[in-house]
Amino acid sequence: MEVAQRSENLRRLDGGDFDVIVIGGGINGAVSAAALAGRGASVALVDRGDFGAFTSQESSNLVWGGFKYLENYELGLVYGLCRSRNELMKSYPDNVREIGFLATLDKSAPYRPWFAGVGATAYWAIGRFGTKPPKVFSRRRLAQAEPAISTTTARGAIQYQDAYLIDNDSRFVFSFIRSAFEAGAVTTNYVELVDAERRSDRWHVALRDVVTGVEMTASAKTLVNAAGPFVDALNESWGTTTTHRIVYSKGIHLVVPRLTTTDHDRVLAFFDDSQRLFYVIPMGRRSVIGTTDTRVDDPHTAVTEEDRNFLLEQINARMNLEKPLEASDVIAERSGVRPLVVKVEGEGSDDWRSKEWTSLSRRHEVECDAQRSVVTVFGGKLTDCLNVGAEVASKIESLGVALEADQRNWYGEPDSASRAEFFRQAHLMHLDEMRSKPDTESLSVRLWRRYGRRAFDMLEHIRNDPSMATDVMESADYLRVELHNAADHEMIVKLEDFMRRRSKIDLVVADDEFVGSDGLAEISQLLFGVDGERKLDEFYRERVAAVTDR
Repeated sequence: MEVAQRSENLRRLDGGDFDVIVIGGGINGAVSAAALAGRGASVALVDRGDFGAFTSQESSNLVWGGFKYLENYELGLVYGLCRSRNELMKSYPDNVREIGFLATLDKSAPYRPWFAGVGATAYWAIGRFGTKPPKVFSRRRLAQAEPAISTTTARGAIQYQDAYLIDNDSRFVFSFIRSAFEAGAVTTNYVELVDAERRSDRWHVALRDVVTGVEMTASAKTLVNAAGPFVDALNESWGTTTTHRIVYSKGIHLVVPRLTTTDHDRVLAFFDDSQRLFYVIPMGRRSVIGTTDTRVDDPHTAVTEEDRNFLLEQINARMNLEKPLEASDVIAERSGVRPLVVKVEGEGSDDWRSKEWTSLSRRHEVECDAQRSVVTVFGGKLTDCLNVGAEVASKIESLGVALEADQRNWYGEPDSASRAEFFRQAHLMHLDEMRSKPDTESLSVRLWRRYGRRAFDMLEHIRNDPSMATDVMESADYLRVELHNAADHEMIVKLEDFMRRRSKIDLVVADDEFVGSDGLAEISQLLFGVDGERKLDEFYRERVAAVTDR
């Protein structure tokens, strides 16, 4: 059971002597650990919450080259992001899928369709023609392409190509955690850093298991600060010197019933009243509306009534809906901050605080304090994660940690031969005929995409017990065999870890469809065994507390 696996990780962590300790289990920390462990370093990763549980669970689930950064002539950034996007599509063909972005240009948009079309063509070229070519739509063709779009004030539209995650962002983060773990790293969620002290040539850290309160110690040659929005405070506590800092931009998303009327998976893009882009992004049977862009000083955020009303007002004005969207239509809400990188102009200067944050991009910076043996990752986005991993590994190597040659085997899906064999076995056992559900993908496609080689074991469980191929909850697309796999292999400590991050049930299923249900009780029992009832009660208490805090 997962309890045993977690105990083993904690045992290896306590008193452990590592090459690198990574602080933070979001996308930056996860890829850092995967890249380092995959190249032979001894690595421990700790996060005071769950893996991918803060900024990395609040993204738009998009893998994109930053079309809008052309506006500020950041050609180098766009080129790098497009290359990263192309590499992710190549390395994760079942998880990262190309998708069209249909951008409506109305009379308040800053660009006319022909000019935006020129920009889209340039974007396609900068991306080395790694996607389908862009298109320009007249107002009439736009109405034909997506009848749900209001063309009352539209001049036309463009469609350019990028990519998106079929599953959720946190699950993608976890794939790197799993990669690091399988390469020998210690990966521990719900373990907080209490203190870190540099003595002689090593870092000595004090840690605490958040679940039990048990305190531990470990040491390492180097530290990686991958704490996302919290990197500055951590560096200050360590006495680490950097030339960059972080400012915060708050973004929200609203999950609502599917808004588009066509069968095509396509992102709809609009300019809001302030001429900022926002999107309608497909998420299975749902649509995700967002995101906003608001300067904040605190990384802890929530969706306000003003935020909600703004997005609903914007989308109602731009789509032909049977009835206007209301707050009661919102199934789930997401709110997080983008850690944006600014350069500190000089020692003791506060000029960075007054930077024009609206012009800041999602670039990342990886800094190395050689004197303190600390590598810090500032900013970044999911699209650029592979570059972050490679750059962190290079910095760690410069600090004297010997690494093996980068074979690039620390990321990506299994090889095509393994994939073909899985689908052959799934076909022979008629897996896809075992259950049918409207608007859902086949079981074989889903199991392979989510679990890769581990899906072979799941086939064996289903052969032995066909009930393992049945849904555990009527309102969610999740099999019993997936729950058993999650209990054994996905380091789940709280029910929320599964509902919000290893799956996206909490994002796409309305509360009244699962709260208090037998299905949720069974999920908790399958995940936690005799502790299932207690974990379920804990889930409900924390949910009520979160609503009260808002």
